[in-house]
Amino acid sequence: MTARVLVVDDVEPNVRLLEAKLQHEYYTVITAFSGEQAIIRAQTDNPDVILLDVMMPGLDGFETCKRLKEDPRTRHIPVVMVTALDQRQDRIKGLSVGADDFLSKPIDDVALLARVRSLSRFKGVTDELRNREAVGKKFGVIDNATNRDNGQGARVLILEDDAKRSERLRRTLETEQRPMLMEEANSLGPDGQASVELMVVSTSGVAFDGLRLAAHIRSQSVTRNLPILAIVDQDDRQLSLRALELGVNDIISRPIDEEELLARVRTLIKRNRYVESLRSNVDQSMEKAVTDQLTGLHNRRYMESQLGGLLERAKRGGAPVSVLIADIDHFKRVNDLFGHDAGDDVIRQFSERLASNFRPRDLACRFGGEEFVVIMPETLPEDAMIIAERLRVSIATEPFYIGRNRDQIDITCSVGVAVGSQLDDRPDRLLKRADEALYSAKQCGRNRVMAQAA
Repeated sequence: MTARVLVVDDVEPNVRLLEAKLQHEYYTVITAFSGEQAIIRAQTDNPDVILLDVMMPGLDGFETCKRLKEDPRTRHIPVVMVTALDQRQDRIKGLSVGADDFLSKPIDDVALLARVRSLSRFKGVTDELRNREAVGKKFGVIDNATNRDNGQGARVLILEDDAKRSERLRRTLETEQRPMLMEEANSLGPDGQASVELMVVSTSGVAFDGLRLAAHIRSQSVTRNLPILAIVDQDDRQLSLRALELGVNDIISRPIDEEELLARVRTLIKRNRYVESLRSNVDQSMEKAVTDQLTGLHNRRYMESQLGGLLERAKRGGAPVSVLIADIDHFKRVNDLFGHDAGDDVIRQFSERLASNFRPRDLACRFGGEEFVVIMPETLPEDAMIIAERLRVSIATEPFYIGRNRDQIDITCSVGVAVGSQLDDRPDRLLKRADEALYSAKQCGRNRVMAQAA
């Protein structure tokens, strides 16, 4: 896949060299020659990956990375620090300010492209979720909450078959996380396994093939998005590159530096929690888009889309579809006498009784105001009438409670029922017949069920 890469270095020949390498692989390259320029370009151009030189005059790479990760507009952009420094403290400092990885000069072309491909895949997923979240915020179905997670307290599964190594990993990680070993994972139920936020996989295991295991994790729907940190031998360059190609999120080499391990784990967990928060927001926005906020029932738009599909199936010889429309009798009087808050109390309680009187396959919706619709697939006319009468009785025989004092009032409803026929090729026609039946029930004295013949 192609991507947009921001290359940042104060030495122009270094920039041009990286630019040529990336353009040869069909990447789009953006350039900056200082930390200040890099921040501006990241804000305006939204690159997929930033290759950031460490040693720059003025704003160095560490401070630039820190500012990028503190800015909500650029926090999600992966940063790879490119440096001639190869000291332990420099790597840890870079990871602590939010860098996703380090590349040492002179740069290995294959390693560079593998890392860019890996991080740009992550950025593509993040951008898609961010775009959907932005739409949800625009329409007011997603709150403007910020994610400032510290990347700690996560359940981390260690997949290492060497007992001494696995215990050493556990002791290191338990200072910030909740690590567990392979044998402990076997005792977890499905809920416990689902709570794992990171897997640390050794690629030099005897009892299992670490790369094959990583590939298997990526192929399963329940673990496809789970971050993986692979442990490789320092000199095994090919294995490291292969791991990135298979979807491993990050790599750490033996001998393992404890501070570096903790920093890389924190980074992966923060990144994963950010993406999961985006997914959760998108899921909530989709739910809110088809849900009535007062009652929790489906809304009219969702109901009509589902009814259309059921009618098409019935026209092709499928089972009949019945529809009822229920209307709260004299609801305006409730609002006038007790106020709109009391009216909302009645609507919420009405919806609860409505939902409890129907089968799981039936679809209960708020049609608007004090009107409710229930779609009943595979339901004959006589069964639909029985179900509608059961609803009417449940409303009329138990009082409703309003206000803080839980005052009791009596409520009734009128119900109109219609069953789909060959003539009902559109939802509006079937709903119109049910509405006509409801009107008849109102005209005949309310608190009753009427059916409209096909």
